[in-house]
Amino acid sequence: MQFIDDAEFQVAIDLDGGGKITSIKWRELEFTIPFRGNVLTSGWYPMAPWAGRVRDGLITSASGVEHQLPTNIDPPHAIHGFGITSSWQEIGPGRSLLHLPKPYQGATVEQTIEVLDDAIRWSLEYDDNGCDLPFWLGMHPWFARDLDRGGQAEVEFNAEKMLKRGSDGLPMNEMVAMAPEPWDDAFTEIRGTPAVVWEGLARIDIESDAPWWVVYTEDPDGVCIEPQTAPPDAANLGISGENYIEALFVFSEG
Repeated sequence: MQFIDDAEFQVAIDLDGGGKITSIKWRELEFTIPFRGNVLTSGWYPMAPWAGRVRDGLITSASGVEHQLPTNIDPPHAIHGFGITSSWQEIGPGRSLLHLPKPYQGATVEQTIEVLDDAIRWSLEYDDNGCDLPFWLGMHPWFARDLDRGGQAEVEFNAEKMLKRGSDGLPMNEMVAMAPEPWDDAFTEIRGTPAVVWEGLARIDIESDAPWWVVYTEDPDGVCIEPQTAPPDAANLGISGENYIEALFVFSEG
């Protein structure tokens, strides 16, 4: 475990449990969702070397070789990368490194979590080290709908476009106008700064130049606003991701 203890923040990071932020307390309020029996539905976790689902877990290298990714968590698809099921190596305060397994063997991901006066800066960086498989990165924070007092979490989010979602839940290669909630969708060309607001208590603004965002509001216990370098199933949609992503989570009174 890694712990960051600041005047207003207390952060716990489970390196053996997928590099996941298992607790974020700000002014004694807990903003993460505790473990609920499924590795996908709690904490704030890194998604690497892919974010979201990969259809049937099949991914093809630049040299044309097809590889099978694990599909045991969300069959028949691969989901959210290797990071969430791996042990990360501590390499400094708030810093950790993941040596990826096959078929990404040789590639690495570095995670950095830093506490500032009123914010948490979170970054991921991928180094292919000669691996020619597609990659894209993302962050998956689960924000608790209910804190111990105050109003329930509301999402502030607006975007120009979203990918149409197929009947299997995966995005299609078709751009449409933003639909109303509830969402489990991939958006691009966002307007303004996404935020989660607990009226009368707190708000978290999420500042990032990520080109893609996934927003999930279909869970009764939490909401997710996920900056990503490419959308779910990006490689099969012909969309490339970047090797670095950074987001600033700014906390203030609601």
